[in-house]
Amino acid sequence: MTDKIPVTVLTGYLGAGKTTLLNRILTEQHGRRYAVIVNEFGEIGIDNDLVVGADEEIFEMNNGCICCTVRGDLIRIIEGLLKRRGKFDAIIVETTGVADPAPVAQTFFVDADVKAAARLDAVVTLADAKFLAQRLADAPEAKNQIAFADVIVLNKTDLVTREELAEVEGRIRAINPYATLHHAVKAQVPIEAVLERNAFDLDRILEIEPRFLEAENHDHHDHDHGHQEHGHDHECGPDCGHDHHEHEHHDHHEHAHHDDHGHGLKHYHDEEMGSVSILHEGELDPNVFVPWLNEFVQREGADILRCKGIVAFTNEPKRFVFQGVHMILDGDLQRDWRPDEKRSARLVFIGRKLKEETIRECFEKDVLRRM
Repeated sequence: MTDKIPVTVLTGYLGAGKTTLLNRILTEQHGRRYAVIVNEFGEIGIDNDLVVGADEEIFEMNNGCICCTVRGDLIRIIEGLLKRRGKFDAIIVETTGVADPAPVAQTFFVDADVKAAARLDAVVTLADAKFLAQRLADAPEAKNQIAFADVIVLNKTDLVTREELAEVEGRIRAINPYATLHHAVKAQVPIEAVLERNAFDLDRILEIEPRFLEAENHDHHDHDHGHQEHGHDHECGPDCGHDHHEHEHHDHHEHAHHDDHGHGLKHYHDEEMGSVSILHEGELDPNVFVPWLNEFVQREGADILRCKGIVAFTNEPKRFVFQGVHMILDGDLQRDWRPDEKRSARLVFIGRKLKEETIRECFEKDVLRRM
């Protein structure tokens, strides 16, 4: 995995600050060389004095970065960039303001040449602290962008009160409790905080969200980590053998705890979008788990926006790490389990109207009981 070029997908609603961040990447002397793929070079308003040389589609910047525009096929652009391998350290792809990031992210799982050379490092979502709550209420794609994110930059925090900031953070966490969250003014977040994060590896989550491992131990009426029982039934495998019945979830708790920024953070329940995490202490049989995961994601993939996990396999010293976008999965054996680490399986699903009890019962019936 280490020799693959890391790719960051940058998303966010119009006006959230993507252009400001891209300008910084392309012009600041940060010592890294990024290849930035944008929808329209003119839109980001780069001073021509900063452009060293340009061919038909690719502009070289005087800080060592290069920039190109998507005119047509993203895969063609990426393959063109890959021919210049060695001239840049990582790739950033900007999505249009109202776009669902899924098709862009899926590019790095689907095309064989691209997959061989590049890996999806992280989806980074920029969000406007002042208007995000409104966007979440009226624009489904804004929820998608939050749900997809590995890293969220909550921008323009100077334009809101502490109470408004706590409110919008609570709304974000109801949808996606696992993304790394940064506060920013004028997109002034450290470049290294959003790029080359290796967010594929859930260790990053543990740095920011130590509660991740506690997800199985808390009372669901204390924290709202996407405990959702609304919507249509999701069927398990044919042998699941339990009743599929609707659960009602009446109480929408809003309670505060103190987060890293030192102020009370309300926890909200989001009716439509949320997350389910599974922690299994111990190893899994790859011959049982991998087919189950593939089949489960194929069946539920329209509702699962992102999934990721780290799994200890029987008789395997290395950690199996996977992530998925809708129905497309990618997984690989990565570094060895360290002696101080508990061999376990940690899975996260983020999506629409996920039914936590059904997912757990399927995992228990179709994976644990078959080993």
